[in-house]
Parts: sequence; C-alpha cells; structure tokens
Amino acid sequence: MSETLEALVLGIVQGITEFLPVSSSGHLEIVKYLMGDDSLAEQSMMTTVFLHFATAISTIIVFRKDILSILKGILKPQGQEERKFSFYIILSMIPAVIVGLFFDEFIEAFFHQKIILVSIMLLVTGLLLYLSERMSFQNAKLGYKSAFIVGLGQAVAILPGLSRSGTTIATSLMLGLNKREATRFSFLMVIPLIFGKIAKDLLSGEFVDSAPSFGYLAVGFVAALITGIVACTAMIQLVQKSRLSWFALYCVVVGLGMITYKLVN
Repeated sequence: MSETLEALVLGIVQGITEFLPVSSSGHLEIVKYLMGDDSLAEQSMMTTVFLHFATAISTIIVFRKDILSILKGILKPQGQEERKFSFYIILSMIPAVIVGLFFDEFIEAFFHQKIILVSIMLLVTGLLLYLSERMSFQNAKLGYKSAFIVGLGQAVAILPGLSRSGTTIATSLMLGLNKREATRFSFLMVIPLIFGKIAKDLLSGEFVDSAPSFGYLAVGFVAALITGIVACTAMIQLVQKSRLSWFALYCVVVGLGMITYKLVN
C-alpha cells in the first residue's frame, strides 16, 4: 500500500473511532498491523499522537461554544461554576501528566506490533462498558474527587486498546454522573493533554527525530481533522443515546477476532 493511501486510511480510522468508546489508538495499531506497517515504535507512537492532535482540533471546533463559555466564565467574578469545571479538568490531567513525564519511553514500546496486548485491552474496554451500564446510578455531580478518579482512568487508558473515552465515560457513570455530563467531560478533558504532548515533543526535538515524512503526517492530519469534524457531533449523540453494551460487544468481537487472527498467522 502506498504511503499516501496508508496515511489517508489511518486518518479516517482515527477521525471515526476517536469519538466512540472503542479505542482509536487500538484501532490504529490493528490497521497498521493489517496493512503491514513496519515503522519503529517511536514513529508509530508519533503518528498516533499527531492524529490525536487532529481530532483534538476537531473537538475544539465542535465544542467551541462550551469552551468559549468556560473561558468567559473564568474571567467573570460570578463565573464560579466555570472556574470549578476548569479546575476539574486540570485535576483530571495530573495522573496522565505524571505517566507521560516519567513513563514515556516505557509506553512507546506498547505502540509497536503488540496486537495481543491491544486485543486484550479491547476485551477490558468491553468489560468496563458492560459493567458501567449496570452499575451507574446517575444521581451525582462532577466534583474534585470524581474528576481525579476519572483522571486516573484516563492515565491507565494510555495503553492502546483500552479506550480513553470508554474508560473515562464508564468510570464517570460508575461514580454516578449522567451520560451527557460524562461524555462532555470525557472529550473536553483530553484536549489540554494532547496539546501538551505535542508541545513536549516539539520542544524536546523528538518530533523532528522520530516523525514520519511531512507528507505522510499532512495527509493523515487532514483526513483525521475532516472526518473528526463530520463524525464528532453525530458520534457524541450516538454515544449518549445508545446502550454502551453494544459498544462492549463490538470491542469483544474485535478483540477476540484479532487474537484468533494473530495466533493463526
């Protein structure tokens, strides 16, 4: 497969799966494996991060009113709720920031042909989604404790195959948040992390040293951005209205299917 077509496929996969609780990073690793991608672990990780950057911009575009409302509220004397929500996001970032700072090289090793691990994490994602639908009470409000616990889930979900949105939404539901608030918080809390990761790699020079070609990243970025904008609103509505057990079943089927495929081949 040509480099351009591969980047286009990965961008579209990222744009669609980022807004579903099925692990976009896990799907990227599976698609890379099926396409015979032989890039180094650092390059594979960098591609994943860059495509996530594209869908983070998609999220900003779709949630622009929410983000502007939060930013305006922070500057107003009476914007107590907006300031609290901002602090919840900052608090939720702490576990993932610690993992990213101290275990970055260790995590990179998981982004290179670790299909069995990805498949097992998809099974774990399916289990979390299934349990959350049966353990949710939806009578609580987002608070400091719940924001930090959801942040712990986000930190663990750095592993490919363990859906970040699936883990954070499932954790939020288990803590008693309603699905709408859980989904909104899940998508907004990741934006600063993605921008922080990109900034860190740029400043350290890792992006220049490890990144694939500019053309490859450009095609993937544009595909992920456009697909993400189109998919974001529809997918968020789908997640809010659909039973999470359907996504759980999908993760289990893909996980078991890839384990079987890997063992046979």
